[in-house]
Amino acid sequence: MDQSAPRSLKHEYELYVENAIEDYKESISRSTLLKIGDEAVASLQSGMQISMNELLLVVEVDKIIRQRIPLPSYATWRKREIKRLKELEEFLRPEHWGISPDSPVAREIRPSAESHVLVAGTEVANAAAYLAAHGCAVTAINGLSDMRESVLNSAEIARLPGHIDHYSEGLNEWSPPSEQSLSAVVCAPAAFAGLTARQRARVIAVLQSVTEDGGVHLVETLVAGQSGVSLSELRKSYKGWQVSVLDDGVTGRSFLARKAVA
Repeated sequence: MDQSAPRSLKHEYELYVENAIEDYKESISRSTLLKIGDEAVASLQSGMQISMNELLLVVEVDKIIRQRIPLPSYATWRKREIKRLKELEEFLRPEHWGISPDSPVAREIRPSAESHVLVAGTEVANAAAYLAAHGCAVTAINGLSDMRESVLNSAEIARLPGHIDHYSEGLNEWSPPSEQSLSAVVCAPAAFAGLTARQRARVIAVLQSVTEDGGVHLVETLVAGQSGVSLSELRKSYKGWQVSVLDDGVTGRSFLARKAVA
């Protein structure tokens, strides 16, 4: 059997029900759960289940809980799930977030679901939403006031499989959480604006130190007078990384650096 084949909606529904039952067990007191156990024992005895065992008791407890909690029917859940999957499919399209499918973000940043990504600068709100749509945990740094008025404040964000954490200060003030690595870093020109050469070097070194082997750093739109850091400075800062300069065909160039795999 192909282990990579998607599970059927019927199977997904049964998993949904199982999770709902377990969540209910976690939400009630032990005494309440024991009362349900007593009810299950009485039910099995009345049904002439003489060879009662622990497995039968667990099944009966789950059966009682399933009848007690408000669960949608399979038909109702299936309709809702199909709508959700279609919505997610739309969210996965970079165009939905105003990003060109030929842009460096869409072409080069492909972290796996549940990986951590950092985006910095007031112009990367759309990139943050796009990456969260792919299941990433996104740290959005700088320009929080701008992001509040952007797509990141839309109701769609709450429905994405990933999540976005805002950090209102700049890169120079940010410190990585302990034991958390980054799969990718996306920086807009404004992320480095106002920093001295020494501050930029420190920021880049910190980001490099917490980036996983094979991780990617992307500094977008190297437009004259806007980058906040020169291409030559970036090349010097990323010695030992695989670097390239990409033309996005619209607004300028992007610097791409990939960390070597040890």
